[in-house]
Amino acid sequence: MLSALTQVIRTRDLRRKLLFTLGVIVLYRIGAHVPIPGVSYANVQRCVDAAASGSGGLLGLVNVFSGGALLQITVFALGILPYITASIILQLLTVVIPRLETLKKEGPAGQGKITQYTRYLTVALAVLQGTGLVATARSGALFPGCPSAGAIVPDTSLLTTVVMVVTITAGTACVMWLAELITERGIGNGMSLLIFISIASTLPGALWAVKQQGEIADGWVAFGSVVLVGLAMVGLVVFVEQGQRRVPVQYAKRMVGRKAYGGTATYIPLKVNQAGVVPVIFASSILYVPALIAQFSHAEAGWAAWITRNFVRGDHPFYVAAYFLLIVFFAFFYVSITFNPDEVAGNVRRAGGFIPGIRAGRPTAEYLRYVLNRLTWPGSLYLGLIALVPTVAFASFGGANQLTGTSILIIVSVGLETVKQINSQVEQHRYEGFLR
Repeated sequence: MLSALTQVIRTRDLRRKLLFTLGVIVLYRIGAHVPIPGVSYANVQRCVDAAASGSGGLLGLVNVFSGGALLQITVFALGILPYITASIILQLLTVVIPRLETLKKEGPAGQGKITQYTRYLTVALAVLQGTGLVATARSGALFPGCPSAGAIVPDTSLLTTVVMVVTITAGTACVMWLAELITERGIGNGMSLLIFISIASTLPGALWAVKQQGEIADGWVAFGSVVLVGLAMVGLVVFVEQGQRRVPVQYAKRMVGRKAYGGTATYIPLKVNQAGVVPVIFASSILYVPALIAQFSHAEAGWAAWITRNFVRGDHPFYVAAYFLLIVFFAFFYVSITFNPDEVAGNVRRAGGFIPGIRAGRPTAEYLRYVLNRLTWPGSLYLGLIALVPTVAFASFGGANQLTGTSILIIVSVGLETVKQINSQVEQHRYEGFLR
């Protein structure tokens, strides 16, 4: 580890990329602490301090993803979530809309068009979500039970509201730009790294809040228990995320003139968790919709009371069961739209390859589909357990509401992927030096 870090520092190109990435991260964290105009910062701080662990109820997940900026109502209050949502929507629409599917197959030019559509959709979602955040802050529903919640936005004029929404939207566009800068000029995926930094910035405060629960001795016991459970979950995530099924592929020899090509053996890597963290984000979004409708509709009907009673607390049996089933469903759904066995089988056949013991063409596609379904079952169950076990285990610790399985999964996954990219670039520079 130390030798690899030394190699990164000594390599001029890698050192420049690393410093650039760190600089962008610093700018992102500064923007997460700059309040928007029209907000009473003193009243916001009183409500944040009074809120239990600063979770903000239904907005807890969004607040963690924004690094605590949402409840502070800062310039970067929405963080990178509108960009993530827009990217996921465009990926889903690519399967449904033929025009987008054609653009995807056109290479860099088509991908550039899809990226442009993603930016436009991100701004539209930022306007929509920013308007909802401002309306929620004005009504006092952002901090239920806080005496100062109604005075968070002292001036409720139309001009002030428009300025607040425009500022939040501009902040989201700036975060999107920073993420793309990291991807182009820095190290790693910019969107993933900004989420990683946002979640990691909330962990020290969450752990300290756990320690402050109860007496001194009980606080340290709770702190140690949370740390041990967290480390166990990290080990499990690393073990599963690294696991993959390698489907062997053999390429036949071809004679071109007097030279023989092919005859090599390779494999198709199929990860155990082929869907990543997308099913967890999808399931969370679906479950928040009915609860948000019930909260902001002010309805006294039985359905609203039933939803509020059963789908607001993260450790309620109904919430846990629905969350788990949705994660399993979206795991299969996302894998089915991102991995096309027919397309992979066609590519292998055109390249002159075949899976040993399996005929090329349709039998290969059916075999890949069978293997993928067998892998998706344990992968989806693993995602459901990772997302729910820490939430239920930490239910008695108020400060551990931010230490969710989703947070642990994202931190470990992004960390592993970033380390892999750094190692690949280090190896690339070593080969370049050897060739020179």
